[in-house]
Amino acid sequence: MSGIAIRRLYEERKAWRKDHPYGFVARPVKNSDGSIDLLTWECAVPGKKGTLWEGGLYKLRMLFQDDYPATPPNCQFVPPLFHPNVYRSGTIALSLLDENQGWRAATTIKQILLSIQELLNEPNVTNPVQTEVFAMYSRNPLEYEKLVRAQAKANALY
Repeated sequence: MSGIAIRRLYEERKAWRKDHPYGFVARPVKNSDGSIDLLTWECAVPGKKGTLWEGGLYKLRMLFQDDYPATPPNCQFVPPLFHPNVYRSGTIALSLLDENQGWRAATTIKQILLSIQELLNEPNVTNPVQTEVFAMYSRNPLEYEKLVRAQAKANALY
């Protein structure tokens, strides 16, 4: 494991514990021996108030490589979400997470999660990765809204 990646993730963890947005979750996974795997994080993003996604808490996994922060983490919703910018596997298509587009080594876990929350309600219509979801979003917004609200209910906290 890269010392740079581990040091950065350790600092990210400290910063998150001191200050993170209400309702968000981000923590490294614990191994069976009780040690912490700083390269694998379990996270959750709440649906933004006043949106179709409100009331849901959407779980995702962040997988960091040894060359982090030079490369972005892979972020994947578990289970996958019905969204134009989420692959069937759950992987999130977001320019911020693309090393050839918006990724910057200074980007924090907090910034990533806040950007994912924004993406939920404001899909990137120039880069849909699920054409059938995008078609519904564009051509049949009422049906799209119905399916998103069902997801929110299925992922509700209470």
